[in-house]
Formats: sequence, structure tokens, C-alpha cells
Amino acid sequence: MRRTAGILLGTFVASLPLAAATLQTPQQQPLTFKAGTDAVAMTVVVRKRNGKPVTDLKREDFQLIDNGQARPIVEFRSEPTPVRLALLADFSGSMDVAEKRPAARQVADQLVSWLTPGTDQIGLYAFDMNLHEVEPVGPAPGTVLEKLSNLKPYGSTSLYDAIAQTSKLISSDSPAHRAVVALTDGADNASRLTPEEVSAIASQIDVPVYIIIIVSPLDRAGKTSVNEATLDALVTGRLGDLARWTGGAIYTSTTPSMTSQAAQEIVTDLRHQYFMSFEPDVRPGWHPIEVRTRQKDLVVRARSGYIARSGPEPLQR
Repeated sequence: MRRTAGILLGTFVASLPLAAATLQTPQQQPLTFKAGTDAVAMTVVVRKRNGKPVTDLKREDFQLIDNGQARPIVEFRSEPTPVRLALLADFSGSMDVAEKRPAARQVADQLVSWLTPGTDQIGLYAFDMNLHEVEPVGPAPGTVLEKLSNLKPYGSTSLYDAIAQTSKLISSDSPAHRAVVALTDGADNASRLTPEEVSAIASQIDVPVYIIIIVSPLDRAGKTSVNEATLDALVTGRLGDLARWTGGAIYTSTTPSMTSQAAQEIVTDLRHQYFMSFEPDVRPGWHPIEVRTRQKDLVVRARSGYIARSGPEPLQR
């Protein structure tokens, strides 16, 4: 894949919109833990250097470092299970130029093609200034593709806010094998949240965020020039950081083959996640997490940390 945002090797130091209901940001409580009773649950993806997924590791193959301190993994699972995707489509005004809307539909086609009908799940959310639920998460393929084709771009772009809201919405279910996949040109001119704030929200509730940058088909056909510097800045900059820190990744849809590969990688990642948990540090505040494999040549992706707070409240996801 030409551009996958900064994966660390062996370690990790997440007119239809107007007719749909506009969603309000849910009041998500911070993650809270009690010593000795609750555990931090997290998902981990492992690949070889060539991108091939590694699906046969055992609990003893992993090392988990919490704020510099090694912690035992108290629960571990690695069975493949169905995938649950929240497809987040950018339909702000900037997507209504240079045939970006059809390009976004092509990316969605590829994602849906890798899902198992009736077993995997997908929902469609769209955003401009606000987030809109176009189709709730349900058995794939649903009518996601048809509804995506009917969306009409409008308004300013609140990309970061939309990612945070969608992450919270999908976090209410099982923590494993779920993700937000955002289709966007990368522009944001109206969000209240910063990429750092959004990555912290998605990371602490363990929802990986995958971002696919939509490149105009006119650029791909050579009728205009792909702005390599702009794409590089998105992939290596704050938007790429947002994806990495949640345990996700960022891609650019510069060719159909690359788009297909990105879709396959995303679904494969989620289907073959490792699920593990550990007892947290009870000291209040942000705790960075590192997940390592004993095989040093493997690529590991996981969320970047969690927040612990003092008090009697139970763990919330």
C-alpha cells in the first residue's frame, strides 16, 4: 500500500443528509476503573512487514507495557468474528467538485464487497456541519450503497467532530471487531475538536479509525495533477496521527487497485483482531500503552492509551 500512516514495527508507542435525522453528540462518560476488579479491554492487529496478517499468535507472544510498566494479560482471545463497520461519508461542499462523490462511492463498493452478507454489519453516517444517521448499523450490505449514491453535498466540513461522534455511537456494542471508516478529502473547516482530542476519545473507548482520502478521478486519469505534497501532509500529519493513535490507519485512493487493497486490509484487520485485557494502573490520568510482540519484525497496531480516574464508578465503554 503506497501510503499507510506511520505504523510502528513490532510496537505501537483509532438532499439525503438533510432528510435524515441530525445526531447529537452523546454524553459519553470517561473510562473509569477500580483497582483489582475491572480490566482495560483492547484490540490489537498484527501484520508482517509485507502486509500479510499474522493470525496465529498466542498470549505469551505479546508484551503489554502500561506507562512504562509491564503488565500481565489477564484475558486473551484471537478467534475471527464478524465485522461491524460504521461508514462515515464526507458530504460537505468540498466533495461536490472534481467527481469526488463517485470516487467515494467506488471506495464504498470495495469495502462492501469484502464483507460477508448477512453476517458482517455496516451502517452509513454522513456529515457536513453535522452528523446524520443515513442507515443504522445492520446486516451487510443493507441499502448503504444506494443511499450513499443519493447523498447531496452541502455545507461546511466538521470532519474531526463527526469522527468523534461516530466513534461514540458504535462504542456501545462489543469492543471487538468494530471500527469507523471515514471517506473524505481530508478538509476540515468547522470542527470544534482537534485531531488530538478526537484521537484521545476514540482511543480510550477502543474504536479504531480508518481514513481513506478520496482522490479525484480526474487526477487519477491525468487530466489534472495529483497534489503529492498535500496528500503527504494529510497522511503524515495530524489526520494520519488521529488514525494511528486509535489503532487504525490512513490510505489514499489514488488507483482502483490501491482502493481495493485498502478495503481488503481494513476488513481483514478487523476480522482477525486479537482481543486482550489487563488490570490498569489506578493513578488518575492518561496512561500510554505499548503492545509488543516477541518477534521483533512484526507490525503491531493498537490504541495508544486509556484514562484512569479515581472514584467508585465502574468501567464504561
